[in-house]
Amino acid sequence: MGTHARFDPATASAIVAERKASPGALLPILHALQDAFGYVDRAAIPLIAEALNLSRADVHGAISFYHDFRAAPPGRHVLKLCRAEACQARGCEAVVERLADAHGIAPGATTPDGALTVEGVYCLGNCALGPAALFDGEPLGRLDAAAIDALVERASGGSA
Repeated sequence: MGTHARFDPATASAIVAERKASPGALLPILHALQDAFGYVDRAAIPLIAEALNLSRADVHGAISFYHDFRAAPPGRHVLKLCRAEACQARGCEAVVERLADAHGIAPGATTPDGALTVEGVYCLGNCALGPAALFDGEPLGRLDAAAIDALVERASGGSA
């Protein structure tokens, strides 16, 4: 992770201009902006709204409705924890509690040092190995306290 460019209005405008004529352009534009910058910067909202003849509220509504979009830059590493029913049955809430109690981080937050963003997601398709997660896109399964501790250490630059 951490390979995203710093938000640049000119680049954002080019992304919007390139995709604005596509059918259903809003979501492809939002995805492209997030791919480029790691999040959808607030400064992009008026650019998108004007290009697509939408209100700023409509654009903001799409960003906040879809859990995959971020409104702030992610940490250098991203841990996506599955919180769907199968992973709940296999103990994902204990993993969430471990992150909060031992490391002071909850889903939807980034560590103060910017090392790790934790996101709750709903189904990664790895149900048989729950609790499941993605760490920087790498699928993980059967998470427990030791595995979470090792991931946090790895994200902060440790060798685990």
